[in-house]
Amino acid sequence: METNYSRQSYLDWLRIMAIVGVLFFHSAMPFVPEEVWHIKNKETSNLLLEFNFWLSRFRMPLLFFISGTVTFFMMKNRTGSDFVLLRLRRLFIPLLFSILVIVPPQVYLERLTQGFQGNFLDFYPSIFNFEPYPKGNFSWHHLWFIAYLFVYDILFAPLFVWLKQEPGKIFLQKVSALAMGKRIYALMLPGVILFTSMVLKYDQTNDLFHDYCFFLYWLCFLLAGYFCIASPALMDSLERNRQFSLTLAFLAILLLNYFRWNDIEPFNLLPDYRNDWRTYVYLAIFPLNAWLWVFAAIGYGKRYLNKFHPAINYINQAVYPFYILHQTVIVIIVYYVVQTSDTILMKYLFTVSVSFAVSMLLYHLLIKEFALTRFLFGMKPKKASKDLLARIDKNETTATEQLTPSIYSV
Repeated sequence: METNYSRQSYLDWLRIMAIVGVLFFHSAMPFVPEEVWHIKNKETSNLLLEFNFWLSRFRMPLLFFISGTVTFFMMKNRTGSDFVLLRLRRLFIPLLFSILVIVPPQVYLERLTQGFQGNFLDFYPSIFNFEPYPKGNFSWHHLWFIAYLFVYDILFAPLFVWLKQEPGKIFLQKVSALAMGKRIYALMLPGVILFTSMVLKYDQTNDLFHDYCFFLYWLCFLLAGYFCIASPALMDSLERNRQFSLTLAFLAILLLNYFRWNDIEPFNLLPDYRNDWRTYVYLAIFPLNAWLWVFAAIGYGKRYLNKFHPAINYINQAVYPFYILHQTVIVIIVYYVVQTSDTILMKYLFTVSVSFAVSMLLYHLLIKEFALTRFLFGMKPKKASKDLLARIDKNETTATEQLTPSIYSV
């Protein structure tokens, strides 16, 4: 059954909101106490710490969930080999380009704050020592998300191909039974179990090779997104249960903050906390909270953001290059902002607004109009993009054709 494009617009809007949330999150990092980041302000803000704590509960889980929905649409009319080639062009090439061009200024400015003396040309050859950050200068920094997404799609391409075949369709029909009542919350269980059982032993590294817990944890969200969009009844269930999800998400964040603010976390109270069952009950609240916020966002998005607007075409093309650029722009701005004597609020607002404006200007002036930069930033060729948008305006394309370019360059 073909679906009208407007019925999927909520995924576009949620993706845009998640990327904007990443901008607010990274702009706050220089001013957050206790958290290690590339450049830090002397004074910090506990309020920004709490804002980032809340945002970090669901910003990446939501992006991975939406990535799973996009994988479904990209696979729908493609062979496995075509899909892999597409991901090489849209993910691996921008990642490689960014490691060599976009990320190094971040590392350079951080090294300046640590005592390095020399200009950028003096610094740049050091990345070819290929010594991983933070000890060395070779890094993908915030683009770890693209690296993980690329690896997931390559590794699980055979599964996605199988799910298009008759046995896979039968399996998805069985999965759709989770749409009944509150069964949808069973989708959370693998992620909750993985996180709770592994996180104490394997901390988050974002380096792919040693990130044993979170590599599997993020994968759970991507696969859940794929299953939910492949079985529309599951998406309908998330919409029906949106208020329940939001209520539980709100109560869970209150519970977490009660423990945090009163300094009664198990790590601080239990002498042998690693072997105490209460520690794992507490740890389980973290992934539960993440899933509940994601389910609430999808449910409310499907209910209230399911509206197409012409501006979404421009925004969707911009959002992937914007994501690639934004943290480098933030670090450059923050390098100078932290040297001023203004208040934290003024520094933060300046960082957010100027970083947004500069990133969008870079996209509009230096990326959008040129074939080479479109290719390096994972965008569709300009002519193909224009032809597609023209057909969308005339309502001549199928839902799959419409969704693939708009919801994901990533």
